[in-house]
Order: sequence, then C-alpha cells, then structure tokens
Amino acid sequence: MQKLSRSSGILLHPTSLPGRFGIGEIGPEAHRWLDELAKMGQSVWQVLPLGPTGYGNSPYQSLSSFAGNPLLISFDALRNDGALQPQDLAMVPAFDSSRVQFGPVIEVRMAFLKLAARRFLTQCDGSPLMRKAFDSFCDREAAWLDDYAIFASLKEEQGFAAWSDWPREIALREPQAMARAMVRRAEEIEEHKALQFFFDRQWQSLRRHARQLGITLVGDIPIFAAHDSADVWASPHLFELDGNGRPTVVAGVPPDYFSATGQRWGNPLYKWPAHKAENFAWWKARMRKTLECVDVVRIDHFRGFASYWEIPAGEPTAVNGRWVEAPGDDLFDALKKELGSEVPVIAEDLGIITPDVTALRERHGFPGMKVMQFAFGADTLAEDYIPENYPEQCVAYTGTHDNDTTLGLFRSGPGGDTTRTIEQVEAERRNITGYTGTDGSELNWDFIRRVMASKAKLAIAPMQDVLGLGSEARMNVPGKLGDYWTWRFLWEDLTPEIEQRMAALARETGRSSAAA
Repeated sequence: MQKLSRSSGILLHPTSLPGRFGIGEIGPEAHRWLDELAKMGQSVWQVLPLGPTGYGNSPYQSLSSFAGNPLLISFDALRNDGALQPQDLAMVPAFDSSRVQFGPVIEVRMAFLKLAARRFLTQCDGSPLMRKAFDSFCDREAAWLDDYAIFASLKEEQGFAAWSDWPREIALREPQAMARAMVRRAEEIEEHKALQFFFDRQWQSLRRHARQLGITLVGDIPIFAAHDSADVWASPHLFELDGNGRPTVVAGVPPDYFSATGQRWGNPLYKWPAHKAENFAWWKARMRKTLECVDVVRIDHFRGFASYWEIPAGEPTAVNGRWVEAPGDDLFDALKKELGSEVPVIAEDLGIITPDVTALRERHGFPGMKVMQFAFGADTLAEDYIPENYPEQCVAYTGTHDNDTTLGLFRSGPGGDTTRTIEQVEAERRNITGYTGTDGSELNWDFIRRVMASKAKLAIAPMQDVLGLGSEARMNVPGKLGDYWTWRFLWEDLTPEIEQRMAALARETGRSSAAA
C-alpha cells in the first residue's frame, strides 16, 4: 500500500463529531478534529461512507454512491458564506449533544438547508463569480449529479417512498414522464444540486487542511449499492431486477458468529456481465469520485469480489442462499488500467475467508484487515488476529464500527449481538486476561498499545476505544435495525491525559506524525 508509511489513526465518522446542530458536521468542528488528531501524533482519519443515508440511517445503505450527505453540511460554514444568517441559526432548536436524534434532526436540518440553497441560488443571479463556480461544479459532476438531483426531488414528491413504489412511468424513467418531472420539479432539482455544491466545497476545504497537517483520509465504499438509490434507479440494467424494478436476488452473508440465520442485507446484486460489457465504467466512476474525497479507500465485504452470497429475494433470512463467483480480477485490472497500478485500497477481508479471496487480494496488492477483538474465541486464541502475528502489509484494528467497543466486549454477557453462551463468554474473558496479563480495567489501552506495537503498516482504533467507553457507545450491530449510527462524543471527553497518552504511544511505536 504505497499511500501509507508506518502510521496510526482513529476511526470516527463525521456524524459523531461534537457540535450544537444535532449531528456532526464537516465545518469548524471537523477542522478542529484534524488539529486534535495531529496533537495526538496521529496521521490517519478513517471515516465511514459519506453518501446520503436512507432508511435506517446506515452509511452503508446510501441514496447515492456519488453524492455527499447533506446532513453533514456545516451550518456555521453556510453562515460564513452568507447562505444562512445569524438569526437563522438562532432559530435552530436544541438537540441532544450525545446522540443523533435522526428523525427531528433530519426534519429541522433539511428545512434550513433548503433555505440556504434557495438563498444561494438567488444570490447567484447577482454574482457572476458565484454563478460560474456553481455552474462549473454542475457541469463537472453532471454524469451523476443530474440523476441524483432529480431522484432526490422525486423522492420528496413521493413522500420518500422507495423508487420502485413510485408511479410506474417515473419508476421506470419513461422519457415523457421524465421530461414532465424535470419541468415540474425544476426548482427542487436546482436546490439539491446546490446542496451537493455546499458539501463539495466544505469537504474539499477539510481535505486541504488534512493535507497541510500530513493527515491521510481513509474512506469507505460499500461493495453493494442500496436498492433505493439513484444508482439503481438510473442504471437498472446493471443490477439483477425484474420488470418492475424489484430485486430478484439480494445480497447478504450466511450464518456466522453474529447471527444464526445470517445477514440478509437486501441490496440488489450486480448483473456482472452488463458491467463487463461496459468495461466496468460505473465502478471506475465510483472509485474515481471516492478518491477525489479521500486518499485511501477501504472496500467493505471484499470477499464478495471473489464470490458472493446470493439469496432469493423472497427468502426472509440469509439461510437459503448460495455462493456465486464474481469477476474480481477483471474488475481490479480495469480499475488499475484507469487509475494506475497502485490503487490505494484496503480490503475488508473479515468473515468467511477462503483461499481464493486471499489470493485475489494478494494478486492485486491490497492489504487486508486484522481485528484484535477476533483473537479471543471461546475455545482458543485465533492466531491470525494476535498482534504479534500481523504481517506488515495489513491494517490492524482494535475493533471496527461493527464491533462492540473493546470494554463493551469484555463486559458483555451471552446472547445480545452474537450467538455466544455463558461458557463461551467466560472462556473469551479468560483468553483476554491471560493474553494481556491484566484484569481488563484498562483493556482499551492494552488493545491500542498492542495493535500500535505490531508490524502492521497502519494501526487504527475507533474513537470509542480511545475514550474508554462501553457498549453504550457502540456504533452498529451487523444485520440488525435499531437505534444505531447515533453515537457522538463531546470535546470535554477528549481530555489532555488521553491526548498525551495517544501521542506517547505513537512515539513509542514509531508511528508519530510529523505534525505532533
């Protein structure tokens, strides 16, 4: 992985940043976060997918593989640009600062974002420079922006129903119906384009700040697109759909540690022959757009590029599925031809990993992932996940957004998000305390220290582990719907002692950034 030297960083999605407007933003608070990272000797910030979220608020079920999430747009930055006024911000109600209350937050924020978009578009009429910048953005991004903007506008018009439930003529994009919709929704379409312009300006400002500090941004691509997305609506021929636009088969994983019935994600599967016929143009555009926002891309569920679990759409669980071969080599060869021989990819190779998955990853030079939490199974240590055994070409984690926090795992009981019994829980605890030689009271630091001391080129800890939090701060439980993706921290949580401890570990393990 040419993009990274020996370094370390923190996994924190922007929604988890502090701030007074209900959800983390990519304005001043995010710039402060970069400064704090540098003070801690960290040179990597890893985020989750940045796209607009749909039902369930999961970043892995985005309304677009190309657009930015409008909820992340900074109100303070819009005020500085004149799109919002101080009196506007004074009207924003108070929200819980420790959790994202998605329902009311979306309602309030979108109202103010639409106000800012309308004001901006009016201002454009009197400012040639502003109009030129906006028009240039729209022209440059037209390949995805036009479809996304009309999709988002029609979704509002249809009460936010899934596109396959819209009137047939617009669900299937009949030309006359689309022409009428573009006239009928012209103002709303421009507003959505303005919101994407806001996001792009603010994120690129953040990226410039990161580069000034020597901080690498690691982004994330879900392997599959959400069915209710502009991607699938605009290019149905690339997905396994029936004549009404509904999936015939869907994605997931078979039964595993997390679930006795597997995980039925529900994403439509790719019609790979159609992608190959277009020389993977959609994937090239997706990867190119992502790398305009971040420096390195983690690809979620990498094993799906070797073979994927295909579930008939009518099945209620993931139990009755089958493995189907995928054209991973063809795809990555095409991406390398388009983007260069060293595509900066981290392969999320967790779960059921067979030799063909490892061979695919190694053929294309992508480092895999090692998660220390996976080292302490009920019966014996899982040698591959013990930090002393990590190869240099990997990215090491204490845990990920899908895991419980390290302290939460240690303190949790049977059941819950896994299929563990009380005997297995107790065995896992014995393995952890026996390996670390501690009572577990500072297990988060034990894990962070060992991961950072490993040979892995990059070491990452979720912010929850840095702060020493328990299960109450868990970000997500794989394959389950609920009150997830809501966790946020406060600036006072990040004490000088924690900052100094992280900086010292970075120095001691040879990972300290130049900025620190």
